[in-house]
Formats: sequence, C-alpha cells, structure tokens
Amino acid sequence: MKKIMYLIATVVFFTATTSIKAQAGQQECTIKYNLFKGDYQSKKYDEAYKNWIWLLDNCPDLSINIYKLGDKIAEVRYEKATDKDAAYQLVKRVYEQRLKYYPKDNPAKAHSDYAAFLIENKIGTDDEHFTILQKAYELDPVQMGVKNIYRYFQGVVDRNKDSNPQLVFDTYDNVLESVDKTLAYYAKKLKPLLDKQENGQELDKKEKRYLNAYTVNSKALGLVEDGLDAKIAELSTCERLVPLYTRDFEESKSDAKWLTRAVSRMYNKDCTDDPLYEKLVGALVKASPSPETSVFYAGVLYKKGKINEAMEYYKQAVDQEPDNLKKAKNLLKIAQLFSKKGQKSQARNYANQALKFNPNLGSAYLLISSLYASSANSCGSNVFEKRMVYVAALNKARRAASVDPSIESRAGKFIASYRSNIPTKKDVFTAGVTPGSSYTVRCWIGETVRVPSN
Repeated sequence: MKKIMYLIATVVFFTATTSIKAQAGQQECTIKYNLFKGDYQSKKYDEAYKNWIWLLDNCPDLSINIYKLGDKIAEVRYEKATDKDAAYQLVKRVYEQRLKYYPKDNPAKAHSDYAAFLIENKIGTDDEHFTILQKAYELDPVQMGVKNIYRYFQGVVDRNKDSNPQLVFDTYDNVLESVDKTLAYYAKKLKPLLDKQENGQELDKKEKRYLNAYTVNSKALGLVEDGLDAKIAELSTCERLVPLYTRDFEESKSDAKWLTRAVSRMYNKDCTDDPLYEKLVGALVKASPSPETSVFYAGVLYKKGKINEAMEYYKQAVDQEPDNLKKAKNLLKIAQLFSKKGQKSQARNYANQALKFNPNLGSAYLLISSLYASSANSCGSNVFEKRMVYVAALNKARRAASVDPSIESRAGKFIASYRSNIPTKKDVFTAGVTPGSSYTVRCWIGETVRVPSN
C-alpha cells in the first residue's frame, strides 16, 4: 500500500512539475514575443533580432506574427549582410518554418513573397521560381500580387504557347475569373462609400481607410487584367482560336465551362463572323442556359435578321438575372453588341441601363465615350463642332476613372487621347463662342457640355 501511495505521489509531483515548467516556458515565450514585437514596431530590427531568433528556436507555433514580421527582419538583414548565403538561409528558414507550423494561414502569399525575394535577389533558376509561383497560383492566384501573377502567367506562356495553347487560355481564364470575383466584391464595398461622397457627405476615418484600401486593391487588380490581356493578345487571334476550338468541339460540346470560355474569347476577339461562333453559342445554350448565354444567343439571332426574337432574348438576359452587378454586365454586353453593329444610339441606351444597376461600372462610361469619339466627324460641320464631340467623350472617360478604380489606367489612355482633340483657344475664338458657356453636341449625341476655357 505504501508503495502504491508513493507511486501516486511521484506521478502527481512529476505532473505538477511538468505543468509548472510548461507554464513558465509559455510565460517566457510571451515575454520574449512582446519584447520582439515592441522592437519591431519601433523599427529596431537589430534589437528585435535576438528575441525573434529565440522564438523561432523555442516557440515556433506561438504566433503567425513570428513569421509575418520576422520575414521583414530576415530580408533587412539580407540586404546588409556580407555573407549573403548565411543571410539567405535565414530567409529560407522563415519561409519553410512558417509553412510547417501555419500551413493554412495564407500559404499562397507565403509562396509568392518567397518567390519574389528569390527573383529580385537573383537566387535560384527560372524553373525554381516558376515552381514556387505555381504553388501560390494553385492555392489562390489573387493573393500573389500583381508582379507575380505576370511572372507566373509569362512562365505558362513561355512553356506552353506552342505545345499547349489551351493550357495558356485556361490559366488566363482561371486568373481572370478570380480577379473578377474580387473586383465584384470591392465594387460592392466601394459603392456606398462613393455614393456618400457623391452626395457631399463626409466620410469618417474608418470609411476613408476602407475607401483607400478598396481603391488601391481595385487599381492593382485592374492592372492585372490589362497586363494579362496584353500578354495573351498575340496568342488569341481568330487564326489560332478557330482551328483550336474546331479540333476540340466534339469532345467538349457538352462542357459548359469550356463552351462559355470559348464563346467569350471568340466574342472578345471579334471572331463572331466565323460559322464556328454560332455553333459554339448553340451548344452553350443547350449545355448551360443562363442570362449571359441569352446575350450571346441574341447576338446570333440579331445577325440572322431575327430582330424580334433577338430582342426577346436580350430582355430575358436582363429580367432573369437577380444580381444587379451581373445584370449590369449583361446590359453592357448587349451595348457592346450594338456598338459592333454600328448602332450607336442603341448601344448608349443599353450602356446607360447598365449604369442604372451599377453606377460604378466604368466600362459602360468608356463605351459611351468611345461611341462619342467615333462620331466626331459626323456630328459637326466645322472644326469647333467636331472637336466639341471630344469634350463629351472626355467627360465620360473622366467619369469612368472617377467611379471605377479598376479601370483607371485604361481610362487614362482615353482621357489623354480625347483631351488632345478638344477645341483650342483659337478654335473657340474663331467659332465666336464664349469659353465656359453651355454647348449642345449635335446629331444623335445631343449632350450638353461646357466649352473649354483653356
């Protein structure tokens, strides 16, 4: 009995001692962490280093901030180091240890940041960089950052443009779909803030912070779209697309995702005159009837001269879509179809309808501005009147940039072009018009603008 009691006492003592040691260890981890974090926030990276290394060795799973903040310390030390290899090993350790202890805490960004460090410091090979970027892409392309999405996509293009162009297109579509979803999220968040500003109301500090964050992120994602479009432009020609989609049609004619992408790309690249386009749209209508599909099908019907039937499908595309942002996009597609057919007034009408459902759809304003600019020679009888058309176009382009940060870069090109064509002082003087006065642009535009004063 005494032996049993002795054993029990020993176990209790050992357990209590272990618990006390664990508590003491945890307390020391917390103290070291607070010291490290305080020095880091004061940008005393050298002072923070000692406690940070201790945390890496002894409390690796205490907080993700050991890695998020520590990454900065490691990279600063690398910049200053004379022994670059040793300093690099520390950066690598932070990367690998973070993924070991926090594998689910935004691993895409961890891979992307590490790849960026390697590339910018010329460490490793292109294939090694691409492998890490691919891991980030497969996890979450939106978390990769603008430069790394370009780098990854360029890697895909370089490796597959001749042997597997479909993979290039699929990668492009996957990235753009992720970007579009994120832009739609930011658009919803931005709308009430922009509306409040539009109504002359003051934003509080928190709202200003959110407005800035959503605007910056939207601009960055808009640059992703523009950059990827530029990279894929030389590949996605009608001469390449038609044989590719003809080859794969029979195998994929029931695949709604493949059909949607094929139809969208043929539409965006103006390949709609090829008989294959109608074939793809017909298959898409069967495989996946939807409001967006109705837009494409209506375009085919309109081209065949079945105007009434086409207009019914256009109506369906709008009425059947419950989401206002998607409804606006469908209306914009309809506007674009009319624009391609040269029916400018109809195109503007649908673009304006799109703006009723999403006032921050900058692409709708840009479409209207381009419609105006393309009418300059036909909406005026002299230099002044023709140049005033560009004033109307300029106003719409400026509006696009102000309401939609994601297209600010693209809108800037329109603005620069139109601004260079507005009436000069000489034009205004010769026309005998007062600078700053109201002027109604002629013909189908019929929009009242201000005569430039400088």
